[in-house]
Amino acid sequence: SLPAKLINGGIAGLIGVTCVFPIDLAKTRLQNQQNGQRMYTSMSDCLIKTIRSEGYFGMYRGAAVNLTLVTPEKAIKLAANDFFRHHLSKDGKKLTLLREMLAGCGAGTCQVIVTTPMEMLKIQLQDAGRIAAQKKLMAAQAQISSSPTVGAAEPVVERRTTATQITRELLRSKGIAGLYKGLGATLLRDVPFSIVYFPLFANLNKLGQKDPNGKAPFYVSFLSGCVAGSTAAVAVNPCDVIKTRLQSLQRGVNEDTYSGILDCTKKIWQKEGPMAFLKGAYCRALVIAPLFGIAQVVYFIGIAEFLLDMLPKHRA
Repeated sequence: SLPAKLINGGIAGLIGVTCVFPIDLAKTRLQNQQNGQRMYTSMSDCLIKTIRSEGYFGMYRGAAVNLTLVTPEKAIKLAANDFFRHHLSKDGKKLTLLREMLAGCGAGTCQVIVTTPMEMLKIQLQDAGRIAAQKKLMAAQAQISSSPTVGAAEPVVERRTTATQITRELLRSKGIAGLYKGLGATLLRDVPFSIVYFPLFANLNKLGQKDPNGKAPFYVSFLSGCVAGSTAAVAVNPCDVIKTRLQSLQRGVNEDTYSGILDCTKKIWQKEGPMAFLKGAYCRALVIAPLFGIAQVVYFIGIAEFLLDMLPKHRA
């Protein structure tokens, strides 16, 4: 049933995000830093420096936004894919690869309703620590290089902002369109991701089904979700880099601003080289693999069906 699908998708999203959010934070910071003032050399370097400067919970900046919105986002994605697969099937026959891809395309298109504002807010909170650390480093360098007669530079104090503050400011200045900045880039990432992910998962998962009409073991669903998720994640990583850059409202020292997808692509290619489009790719693979592996296990085990079945018994 639809309620069961929504609950399953929501539970899966909450569990997955809680497990992999620090890696997602490292991905955002690595993707956003440009040539010149580079704060981090790798995922591990980013996480270590984040813990030192912001504490353990610094790795979970922006997690509240994700935990709030990931439930409807994952629920829409998984339920929409099932909906389109059902309506594209002919008399219950096996879907062709093209129809599976069309179903994934429909799911990816539906999910951006929630994904775009969620990613927009999350990126501001995740990247705030990088920008603050960069400013502190620049201030320290300026203080060292200044002559004794010049006064010491003012210490840089990071002002912590919340998702609510950012939302209010965007709504006040730009209206609802402010929360949907980067919508085109989000579609450019999520639609191809779903086109690759869902057919690949479905076919990998079928390999573990002993009965064509039965369910695959949970470990097969988990591994299928991991493989399909990481493959799709790396395939669309260039689009994710562009989306992250476009949705960032604040920039570090001497970092470029972008007017759109083409302008962003051109500047990254010219100034940072083609390899810049793979920034954070392994982080994204590490995030998506367990996230979708957990999601598919929860979804296919059907925790929601169990909970919904228990409600009448509990009332009785």
